[in-house]
Amino acid sequence: MTQQGDNWWDALYDEAAEEPAPTASGDTLDARFASAARATAPEPATPPPPPPSAPEATTPPPPVTAPPPARPAAPPPPAHPAVPPAPAADAPRPVLPPPVRPATPPAVLGPAPWEAPVSGPRTFPAPPPPPAPAPEPAPEPEPDPVPEPAEATPAPEDATVRVQLPAGHEPTLRVPLPASVPRPRTGFLGSRPPTYEPEPTALPPARPGELGDLVADTVLDGARYGTATLRAASVRGDSARYRGEPRRDALLTARFGHDETALVLVAVAAGSRAADEAHLAAADVCRWIGEAVGRSHARLSEDIRSGRRGDLKSGLQRLTDRTYGRLRSRAAERGLAPDTYTATLRCLLIPADPDCRTRVFFGIGGGGLFRLRDGAWQDIEPLLPDPASVVGAPVVGFGSTPPHGTPEVTEEGDRLTMDLGITTAPGPVIEEPVPPPAEPFRFRASVARPGDTLLLASPGLAEPMRGEPALARELADRWTGAEPPGLAAFLADTQLRVTGYADDRTGAAVWEA
Repeated sequence: MTQQGDNWWDALYDEAAEEPAPTASGDTLDARFASAARATAPEPATPPPPPPSAPEATTPPPPVTAPPPARPAAPPPPAHPAVPPAPAADAPRPVLPPPVRPATPPAVLGPAPWEAPVSGPRTFPAPPPPPAPAPEPAPEPEPDPVPEPAEATPAPEDATVRVQLPAGHEPTLRVPLPASVPRPRTGFLGSRPPTYEPEPTALPPARPGELGDLVADTVLDGARYGTATLRAASVRGDSARYRGEPRRDALLTARFGHDETALVLVAVAAGSRAADEAHLAAADVCRWIGEAVGRSHARLSEDIRSGRRGDLKSGLQRLTDRTYGRLRSRAAERGLAPDTYTATLRCLLIPADPDCRTRVFFGIGGGGLFRLRDGAWQDIEPLLPDPASVVGAPVVGFGSTPPHGTPEVTEEGDRLTMDLGITTAPGPVIEEPVPPPAEPFRFRASVARPGDTLLLASPGLAEPMRGEPALARELADRWTGAEPPGLAAFLADTQLRVTGYADDRTGAAVWEA
């Protein structure tokens, strides 16, 4: 406490100072101060408890009737002042002059902490406690442990494995994979690799306005219906890749209908190597036979499930003949010879009914149809009859005169119900030799056994299957007693290269469960 504070304290509580007797008027300093304190004091507040370290006084000091007048400039008293003994009751009390009242009443301010009126022994508030440290941020809850699978399944190298995680967790995990899992790669058979490179090099030329005629280097497809699993691929040959020529093989996979009555069609066509637009002819013949089968799929599906072999053969031959008729018309539109704008055609019909294992093959031209059974390949290509062994009268509608009263059959299959008796003009004189007849129609319907694998191949794949036993053995080892390969593995299998065979390869295989 400063000297000024000591003087003020001594003047108020000094025992040596004599206090005059109270006057009869009652106008004393205590009365005035108490009146002012009652007018300006707030509601009494419970004083805070003394600090733990402060010892209690053995003798409580006398109650103070009024706090001293506010001195804004004076510092607060010491924390534990020595309280002097109370003066005697009959001691005279000094008379102080009345306070000077200012002209303008000052603003009323609340009392300082040490000036609050108290009803009990006077105490001083403890010093404010130090500020509490800022609370540390609560730690984030640890994520729930990810359930580990019971057995780890090896996957291809650098694959991304996705597992089901709780909400709020990253769903993609990078899992280290064993390096021993090989990727499907293009291999070769024989003592040396083929001359051409195993991957595409040059693209075929393109012309503005005819970009729709471009053909992709590779086509890959697959499906599963009933007990049959289908894998199909068409790959440009090594020779065409090197020269920048388009792929002349065409592949079409289509499903017609729904549920058990649905019918799956696989069409494989191969254009002539000597024709510049052979790839367009192959695409046309696949598209047109697909449209024809699609319009008649309900009847064809019923014939297959009912085993009507004769109806199937005649109906499919009629659809095939119409398709090649349209192909000859397209050749005339392009100003090309029919034998240049043409392609071979081989088709496979697979019913979606799981109770029906009948597989139907039909087509015209070269290629191959093979069956893998009990680890060995069987060449089940339908045998063509020897032309010299063909005997008998001409078939109705192909050069013969129909019997009397038999309605004629038009090219569209409609029957005429009456003969108008109109005499037809004689046909034109043909000076040039008659073109050779088209290749005969091929048909085969067989019942598959569980474990069989049926392979439909274009000439580029059928020739090495027949001419290189190593290729047939390798495919038999890969496809016997195993699950059907995936699309990538099947593509690698069909691309097993053999020296001397560089044409396009197209194949469709069906695995029977």
